[in-house]
Amino acid sequence: MSRESTPSARIAAAIRRRISSGDLSPGDRVPSTREITREWGVAMATASRALAALAQEGLVRAVPGVGTVVASPASAARPAHAAAPGALTRERIVRTAVVLADAEGLAMLTMRRVATELGTSTMALYRHVPGKAELVHLMSEEVFAERPLGSPGLNGWRPRLTHAARWLWRMYVRHPWMAQAMAALTRPQAAPHAMRYTEWVLHALSGQGLTPTEMMHVHLTLFGHVQGLAGTLELENRARQDTGMSPEEWMAAQEPRAEEVRAAEGYPVLGSYFAADGFELNLESLFAFGVERILDGVAVLISRREGGN
Repeated sequence: MSRESTPSARIAAAIRRRISSGDLSPGDRVPSTREITREWGVAMATASRALAALAQEGLVRAVPGVGTVVASPASAARPAHAAAPGALTRERIVRTAVVLADAEGLAMLTMRRVATELGTSTMALYRHVPGKAELVHLMSEEVFAERPLGSPGLNGWRPRLTHAARWLWRMYVRHPWMAQAMAALTRPQAAPHAMRYTEWVLHALSGQGLTPTEMMHVHLTLFGHVQGLAGTLELENRARQDTGMSPEEWMAAQEPRAEEVRAAEGYPVLGSYFAADGFELNLESLFAFGVERILDGVAVLISRREGGN
């Protein structure tokens, strides 16, 4: 059987030729798995195997928030695992998986993909981590622990909850896949680092006259708001990789359609937003607006408790 007899091998060979010819230079983003599926008409698993083969050769590498790019000549001269020497440990597996998920998304993360990045066999990983579900759990704990929430001298429940919400949002921005990993609000897992976040928020609410149930509902309402918006972060990363367009470039490309809506009858209010100068819709503004409105509601609830109602 020849080297290029399988679909994934043929795709890897085609991308390899683009790199060798200079069509793709160091730092250039190579086709994403979705782009490969469209261009070659193959399954996502086949596309993932093609990229994994190139990564094992050291020709490409995962870059968080960007995707898979052509490796520099220095790193391409050695296998991918040579860039991260050391004994195979659970901690090393988890850190590698976090970097891959940051770059390629949780859906593309497999035990085989992690093993390829580490230059080892999939079975070797199973001696340290029983499967992907446990790996994702460990990854989530790693992320929650990377930057302590702290207590920056804030007084009052509202500044403290605002700080907690912003801390959580920044974590999701750094690791968009976490929105999927933490999606099961009603089926939480025992996770010490994540539970410390919950403890911090509940402590900020203590002494305000709220019942334990009300305090937990405030926490989960804030968490759910951040979680919901964060779910679009990974979708945006995929869209950027698939289209090659930033959100600003995408909106600019939609201008002709926006003009049609503005000119059409039946959309007087919506049309005014397209015509407004300075109106900008982004996740940061939605996050901040939602947090403030939720906390407005919490303030009303606390005032009622203080008034005995």
